[in-house]
Amino acid sequence: MRRATITGLGKYLPDKVMTNHDLEKIVDTSDEWIKTRTGIEKRRIAADDQAASDLGVEAAKEALKDAELDAEDLDLIIVATITPDMMFPATACLIQDKIGAKNAGAFDLEAGCSGFVYGVSVAANFIESGMYDNVMVIGTEVLSKILNWEDRGTCVLFGDGAGAAILSAAEKGGFLATDLGSDGSGANALYQPAGGSRQPASHETIDQAGHFLYMEGTPVFKFAVKTMGRASLKVLKKAGVKKEEVDLLVPHQANTRIIGAAAKRLKLADDQVYVNLPEYGNTSAASVPIALTEAKEKGLVKNGDKVLLVAFGAGLTWASAVLEWNDLK
Repeated sequence: MRRATITGLGKYLPDKVMTNHDLEKIVDTSDEWIKTRTGIEKRRIAADDQAASDLGVEAAKEALKDAELDAEDLDLIIVATITPDMMFPATACLIQDKIGAKNAGAFDLEAGCSGFVYGVSVAANFIESGMYDNVMVIGTEVLSKILNWEDRGTCVLFGDGAGAAILSAAEKGGFLATDLGSDGSGANALYQPAGGSRQPASHETIDQAGHFLYMEGTPVFKFAVKTMGRASLKVLKKAGVKKEEVDLLVPHQANTRIIGAAAKRLKLADDQVYVNLPEYGNTSAASVPIALTEAKEKGLVKNGDKVLLVAFGAGLTWASAVLEWNDLK
């Protein structure tokens, strides 16, 4: 049976570090308040001249090096982002050109913070069908560009970054199952009101701060706590993998209490859950690939391990995937 497996990973974080103490100087908050409620201690902020494609290119180059592939070997590039360079063309096309992937198709995928896991599900299906051999999935975000830095409920949560994975064809191991879900009735709990066809940009939308990220924290938190564990168990059942067989959980990095609730439901020990939230904050679609890249760099995954990915995000959406690690090396 033809399978899809991750053969290369890469990440990129901007140089600028913003700590909780830095935020204390610009908004009514405190280091203790942020750490207690979220677990976040610092985050990275993109430079004024950096856009989503710039971050994504750097992560893509790392992933290609890790996979020992050239850009021309790629058949398809999928970019998951809610902060594209522009409405069109797709950020994926901009990255395709910048890295010289002249044989690759390219498109953007938008599923909020679930975007990367959505992307690997799509990529795995392209590979399993026999249509493509090498697909790159990138999660890249410059959330600092759409934050209201006067809103302490959101500006303390998010950071910028990019992560990339290359999926290639394999004869065994790799992705065993993926699962995607959505509940559009929660769309207004996490969204950017203006800038689309519903509310095109105008002086009025700017005056009303309509181009910033807006979130109702309480319903999103409750949704996440309920969804992360449930989505994890569902995909494990589809894959025929028992929760006791999971070697590593790589969850969306949004809140340590949400991650803890998911780990508890799966009965996983702390060393079976990868968490980098204190360092980077919530990087939306980039969060899972950045965390997965770091886990590999630290030697936390080896061939044969069962790795579980799970995320939730705007939409509202959720996505999960389980793979038997096999990087073909």
